[in-house]
Amino acid sequence: MAAFGLASLLVADRIGRSYPHVRLGGCNATTLLRAALVAALLMPLADGWAAGYAVAALAMVALALDGVDGWLARRSGLVSRFGARFDMEVDAALALVLALHVLSGTVVGAEILVLGLIRYAFVLASRIWPWLRGDLAPSRRRKLVCVLQLSVLIALQIPALPHDAAILLARGAAMALIWSFGSDIIALRNEARAQGELR
Repeated sequence: MAAFGLASLLVADRIGRSYPHVRLGGCNATTLLRAALVAALLMPLADGWAAGYAVAALAMVALALDGVDGWLARRSGLVSRFGARFDMEVDAALALVLALHVLSGTVVGAEILVLGLIRYAFVLASRIWPWLRGDLAPSRRRKLVCVLQLSVLIALQIPALPHDAAILLARGAAMALIWSFGSDIIALRNEARAQGELR
């Protein structure tokens, strides 16, 4: 509840600063619901009941709703940079919480944290290299890799998954994610260089 309350306060602050519409809309309400589901996944982790079928089921609901908020935003004319960023941050939080579940409750080792921390590492790097804050063109590859990342993290919660298969899935998803982020970094670097921000 504390985590969700803090997230709600941050969202309210950002809405007041950068949301261009007069109503929140079902799209952002859906994303807020997804944030509540992510917060709920902290409970079993804190109680020592990491991973398992219940965690996988709740995470599947959160992932399924990921496609709903964007559709609602387009349908209601409430598309915004705020909504896109809000959705992305909820995805990142979901990935981190699920990665912690995998680390605590399965045979997969610390390499799983690549799937949970890479977004935050990128944000930290952008504080050092401002050109990483540039705008990226919409990318089907980026969306597909995000779905792959979250789907693998959900699959890894299932106790019946063979150990070798779990490790292979985790490493494969990590490689795909590193490739995707690497492609975006190269694109941002080339754009910054073209604009004279880099030499």
